[in-house]
Amino acid sequence: MEKFTIYEGLVAPLDRNNVDTDAIIPKQFLKSIRRTGFGPNLFDEWRYLDHGEPGMDNERRPLNPDFVLNQPRYQGASILLTRKNFGCGSSREHAPWALEQYGFRAILAPSFAVLTEAQIDHLFNEVKAFPGYRLVVDLEQQRILSKDGKISYPFQVDAFRKYCLMNGLDDIGLTLRHADSIRAFEERHLANQPWLANSI
Repeated sequence: MEKFTIYEGLVAPLDRNNVDTDAIIPKQFLKSIRRTGFGPNLFDEWRYLDHGEPGMDNERRPLNPDFVLNQPRYQGASILLTRKNFGCGSSREHAPWALEQYGFRAILAPSFAVLTEAQIDHLFNEVKAFPGYRLVVDLEQQRILSKDGKISYPFQVDAFRKYCLMNGLDDIGLTLRHADSIRAFEERHLANQPWLANSI
């Protein structure tokens, strides 16, 4: 996992409440057991005018010109601004994979208790008023900042989650910090009970 400390990016406004995981990555794309290749199908039913299926050439599919991510001013956006209850619905790992693989590094929404609805409203107004609007997410100082210095919103984050994000540690990364101890335990365990090596 890539470390996250201070990040600056172009903001795209997804002005919708209750965006569920099936909207983020439709169910037909969950057939893959790989963890890659989901970015082109993020918000598939909103981004394209046809019905998408795995294996289709997305470069040849007709884009929906009214969908925010297809508008030229938001190309290359890496901070998603959205409304409450983003990511609701069934639990699926593919949704965050699709968001990350599309290029989003941060999501600002009141449902994550990062910012209030009033602050989110203000940011929507700023993004719509100023093409190329960028924000800075400073995880170390726990602040959302505008480039012009007019906005400085503090936010709360769980201390352990902050530590993991700043050090680039997911659950596997946390476990691998103890790889030497795990390996030593396995070697001792097999030395004391050698028959286990042939029982699997």
